[in-house]
Amino acid sequence: MLESYEDLTIKDVVSAIASGAIIFGGIVPYIPQYREIKRTQDSTGFSLYVCLAILIANTLRILYWFGKYYELPLLFQSILMIIAMFAMIRLCINANNRNQIIKAKDQVFTDFNSKYFWKWTDFQSYVQFMLVFGTIGGIIMYIFVNNIIFVEITGLLSVLIEGMLGLPQLILNFNNGSTEGMSISMVVMWTMGDVFKTIYFVYRKAPIQFAICGSMQIFIDIIILIQECYYRIFSPPRLYGTRKE
Repeated sequence: MLESYEDLTIKDVVSAIASGAIIFGGIVPYIPQYREIKRTQDSTGFSLYVCLAILIANTLRILYWFGKYYELPLLFQSILMIIAMFAMIRLCINANNRNQIIKAKDQVFTDFNSKYFWKWTDFQSYVQFMLVFGTIGGIIMYIFVNNIIFVEITGLLSVLIEGMLGLPQLILNFNNGSTEGMSISMVVMWTMGDVFKTIYFVYRKAPIQFAICGSMQIFIDIIILIQECYYRIFSPPRLYGTRKE
């Protein structure tokens, strides 16, 4: 009986540590990128569409929780990720505005100009868009919360979008022909975190959508790491000669 009690205690401790890692681990990879942008006051190497993907995915995941309860650590992680992404957006917008030699015309959400979607020049516009998206999503979920098909589709969309969150960064690297300005530490921690959380999803028997999401993220993370190696070897020396790791 004593051994059984000790085993249960160890499991509880391991479970608590894993839950804490899930809650806070999602924001850790963005710390190096945040510090790099803050140091250089240049956000051109980081795609703001990564923030868009994370905000949409985690908003949908929160709505999904109301239709199909899942573990609270995953819900808390979504809330923290939304806060972290708004912090990243605010930093990038401030850096972009500070680097403008000639002040360009302000582009805001309330102009409803699709040409400048997610390219607004003020932080408030990003907040306004997500408030509108969350409000509309919440109303629709309230109406269809008892519709299992709708709820499962919401969960699937959430993980599919989250699973592709590295894609904007991958495309930006390809278009730039380099990974200059991208924090390699961020991508390495992306990969480590995605491997860990995928194992966590399987072990904790989370909805299958979460495991699919983790697998997609790992695949894209690996491609971005390959990009880093490729561009470091084949890009002109001037791009990497002054790079500070």
